[in-house]
Amino acid sequence: MIKDLIKDAENRMKGALQALEDDLVTIRTGRASPALIEKLQVEYYGMPTALMQLATISVPEPRVLLIRPFDPSTLKTIERGILASDLGLTPNNDGKVIRLNIPALTEDRRRDLVKVVHHRLEEARVAIRNVRRDLIKDLRDFEKEKMISEDDLELGEEELQKLTDKMIEQIEVIGEHKQKEIMEV
Repeated sequence: MIKDLIKDAENRMKGALQALEDDLVTIRTGRASPALIEKLQVEYYGMPTALMQLATISVPEPRVLLIRPFDPSTLKTIERGILASDLGLTPNNDGKVIRLNIPALTEDRRRDLVKVVHHRLEEARVAIRNVRRDLIKDLRDFEKEKMISEDDLELGEEELQKLTDKMIEQIEVIGEHKQKEIMEV
């Protein structure tokens, strides 16, 4: 029973790590990456739709993204969606494709992005701790209902704490890597 709870906790914590990694991919580092815009929501027939469902996104040059819509009539809609986003990018529309020039990051902008990364890391840490808190509560409920012994409760809590520490370390590694990537000129 305790092993099942620990396995559940591990799966939930890995989900939080995956969400963090997916989130950090969208933070730009001065290099063009399709991940920067592929989840951008664009209004399409009255419904918000991910850009990756409306167009192919490629990187013809290191600082340029090329967006080729599947339906040419969506070109203006995609352009409006990019302008309305908080990316700070200006689309260049030539009638067939949209080019996005990714400007070089200034030192101040890099520091701001590092702060955003730290905020996202803290959110991930809180998510991990929330999983730990929920499972400790479950373990204590099991102990109160005499489903597990007091010793099993202690062992379960120790195992859960080790798992939590391991996941927090992984968050730190991910954060350090992203910070280096952002500060790299």
